[in-house]
Amino acid sequence: MKLLEEYIRTYGEVPNDDVLKVDAFLNHQIDTRLMMQLAEDFKEHFKDQKITKIVTIETSGIAPCVFLGYLLHVPVVYMKKNPSKIMTDDCYHTNIHSFTKDRDYEIVISKKYISSEDNVLFIDDFMANGEACLGAIRVLKEAQATICGIGIVIEKAFQSGRKQVQALGYDVYAQARIASLKNGTIVFVE
Repeated sequence: MKLLEEYIRTYGEVPNDDVLKVDAFLNHQIDTRLMMQLAEDFKEHFKDQKITKIVTIETSGIAPCVFLGYLLHVPVVYMKKNPSKIMTDDCYHTNIHSFTKDRDYEIVISKKYISSEDNVLFIDDFMANGEACLGAIRVLKEAQATICGIGIVIEKAFQSGRKQVQALGYDVYAQARIASLKNGTIVFVE
């Protein structure tokens, strides 16, 4: 998606060869016009799927998902990281490792909001090593939901996430694919 690539070139920061910061429009401050464009692109890409729910993991995947949920007229459900003490429902859960934060999280989703009747589109802000996506897949499989698509806003294609997810039989649609961040230079996959 060329518009997203322009935003990344203009506002993205590269502190090292593995990290891309997009706080100016996605991970801290949210550019609502861009979020709507991302949602419209996801809607077009997944138009042939019979999506009943959109699922993400808190926090940065929520914004594009809410816009997409609005366009598709379906609920958005987000998996919580490290659930609070008041989350007493029956939940599906698994552990994931965050590449960016270099820590483990337990992600949970209430059994009230996901079931075997759901056709789920999973959306996330970043894909690096695929841990978040793989964790979400484990949880959604446990719920016996049908995963009808995986959408990623920004993929670091030089890391192993896509290969791991595709090895499970899922296609990955990424709106921007980063080939390299070496020497502070953002290079996109052609």
